[in-house]
Amino acid sequence: MTKLIYTLFLVAVLGVIGLATALFWRLENTSPPLKYNDFLTNLENNEVAEVHLKGGNIKLTDIYGREFSTFSPDVGDLMDKLAPKKIAITAEDDRPSPFWNLFTVTLPISVILIGWLLLMHTQQRGGEEEPEFAKNKAIHFDKNNKPITFDDVAGIPEAKEELKEIVNFLKEPKKFSRLGASLPKGVLLQGLPGTGKTLLAKAIAGEAGVPFYSFSGSDFVEMFVGVGASRVRDLFREAKKNAPCIVFIDEIDAVGARRSGAGSVGGQDERSQTLNALLVEMDGFSRDDTIIVLAATNRPDILDPALRRPGRFDRQITILPPDVKGRLKIIQVHSQRVTISDGVDLAEVARNTPGFTGAELANLVNEAALIAAREGKEGIEASDFNEAKDRILIGVERKGFVISKDDRRTMAYHEAGHAIVARHIPGADPIQKITIIPRGRAMGHTQQQSLVDRQAYTKEYLQAKITILMGGRAAERIGLNQQTTGAEDDLLRATQIATKMVCQWGMNEVVGPLAYAKSDEGFLGDQASQLIYSETTARHIDMEVRKLVEDSYQRAHAILLQEKPFLGHLAEILLQTETLDREEMEIIFECSQKKLSSETTESSEGKVHECMTCPAASHCAHLPSPGDYY
Repeated sequence: MTKLIYTLFLVAVLGVIGLATALFWRLENTSPPLKYNDFLTNLENNEVAEVHLKGGNIKLTDIYGREFSTFSPDVGDLMDKLAPKKIAITAEDDRPSPFWNLFTVTLPISVILIGWLLLMHTQQRGGEEEPEFAKNKAIHFDKNNKPITFDDVAGIPEAKEELKEIVNFLKEPKKFSRLGASLPKGVLLQGLPGTGKTLLAKAIAGEAGVPFYSFSGSDFVEMFVGVGASRVRDLFREAKKNAPCIVFIDEIDAVGARRSGAGSVGGQDERSQTLNALLVEMDGFSRDDTIIVLAATNRPDILDPALRRPGRFDRQITILPPDVKGRLKIIQVHSQRVTISDGVDLAEVARNTPGFTGAELANLVNEAALIAAREGKEGIEASDFNEAKDRILIGVERKGFVISKDDRRTMAYHEAGHAIVARHIPGADPIQKITIIPRGRAMGHTQQQSLVDRQAYTKEYLQAKITILMGGRAAERIGLNQQTTGAEDDLLRATQIATKMVCQWGMNEVVGPLAYAKSDEGFLGDQASQLIYSETTARHIDMEVRKLVEDSYQRAHAILLQEKPFLGHLAEILLQTETLDREEMEIIFECSQKKLSSETTESSEGKVHECMTCPAASHCAHLPSPGDYY
């Protein structure tokens, strides 16, 4: 029906174009006008050679070959005047041709009439034929596309193993139906952004070799109420025609959020109607329908309970960031598309990226390839992976950023403070790199590397974390006797950790093992109502958070006061090299301790420190000489 309307519209447009062309042609072929009395004068003077009559319209040619047109009010009287003259006279019927009537009158009226009848017919059918904007926007991936399989998904073996049963259901439904088992109606994939939910859904379709319909939850929501529900019905109608198949709804929380109370209007009412239609369609599956609805979300806590009950989404699979083995496998999968130099240890890259998701690891490999290509290398080196990691975590290096001498010194003492405190606290993550090169919004950065993937944090570890964060402010006070705004982010993070320790994790003896705040991460866990506590409890919370941060500051201050010579040495070297790794920091510390425990000797060239004879001195070749900072 829609194609017919488009065809009629095209015919009407062509008709209008043809009519305009005909009128233009007639205007182009019209002779210059001549007054009727001038025509009679020329006739009396025998200056007219030929006359063509069409009703009252006269087209004449004079003896000089010029053509004119005029109009006669009385053709009979004109013929009496033309008869005595020796003039060639021709005549033509002035009635329009049938083709002209069809072109100018009949065709436009017919198009308007047919369009009106089609409109009335659509309305009488009660909207059974949906308008174009109401049709579904599903992206259909069929067998002709290059399939994505489980071989393309790494780092989440538990989720893959559980979903293999879904693939077997789609491939051999009779194997399960003979025992009375029915196909799961829905599978909810929930996890943090970038953990591979969408990729995993496509891999299921690729393994099973069935059509795959991909839909975003936001595609259901329109400004017109009822359009989303219409699209749901249209989507499942199409899926049933192509069963067995998979319907994938990404970001289902956009349409499946918890419904509010009665009286909702506008967009909320549209979401409720769309959600109701989705629930009804999933309930309408028979035992023999081989359609699986996959959905993905990173906010399962806000989904409507009706969606998550058995019979709708029978299975809920949580996908977490991969561990070190999973990260290695993911890096190996993405490394197949790039050139890696010999000697690059991908296992070390995996160990250096704790907490990275699959999407972030794919971005890491791509960024490393871009850096290597930019520098004209034949393959990706370990330094390229480190640079790519810094770009992802901190930002791009701001090479053209102008920093004053005083600000650079402040940054050097600040970062040196973090590093020294981290080195002296037992159980803290070891330092990987210190830099005062601005990246992104950070003016400097002290990078720590976790030796293991931590799933739970002890109270001692968190207190050490706060102490390390306060080391920057303490170093500014000890080394430069000043306070700057450079500690803003450190103070914010330290306060957040301390607040969670007291209010959320029950790590305080005064407040007690109670949870006075819920997680603000919005993942894995129903939204419980906010606990209400008294003013006395609020006062205790404030005092304990303050005490925890202040005690950590005093601890960092005491460590740096004890290591004040080393703080100055490390800051001065940072001013010259701008970046130090863990090995270089240990060498500087060893040399510093050697200096404090030995005597110096005089020479004609000045003071030469005995640390130049220590075993670590051979590694200091690329560092400033001891005389530069001792």
